[in-house]
Amino acid sequence: MDLILWRHADAHSSAETDHKRKLTGKGRKQAVAMAAWLDRRLPHGAKIITSPALRAVETADALGGKYTRKVSVKDELCVGASAAQYLIAADWPTNRHPVVIVGHQPVLGRLAAFLLYGEEQNLTIRKAAVWWLSNRIGEEVGENESTYPVVLRAAICPDLI
Repeated sequence: MDLILWRHADAHSSAETDHKRKLTGKGRKQAVAMAAWLDRRLPHGAKIITSPALRAVETADALGGKYTRKVSVKDELCVGASAAQYLIAADWPTNRHPVVIVGHQPVLGRLAAFLLYGEEQNLTIRKAAVWWLSNRIGEEVGENESTYPVVLRAAICPDLI
């Protein structure tokens, strides 16, 4: 299974509530750049799940077109959710389709650390960045390879594309 972690893009710091914070102009550009990168690489059948926070929904919406019907807002991906909640929402590791999670720090970093190192740690994922992880369950692991069944396939932010 491929699990793509996409942190929401840059958002305004002021709003009535944290949940209603919108993307800034810079954030919209970041989201569009990363959406273009993803669009060229996402496998057919990829599912996109997003936090209900406006900034995350706006980030996911940058994918547009063919993905519009595939975007699902999941309350369990809200600000303050746990890594375990994110994994359950994605149906990791048994989902037959690649899943893109549009969410928040610090949970995305903690989730990446858990999958890569076997324990939650505070990894920083920059705004609008994508971390693409794949599980290797069912594959034979060679003696010189890590015993963790997850590999990091890509880590990219809009500044690098």
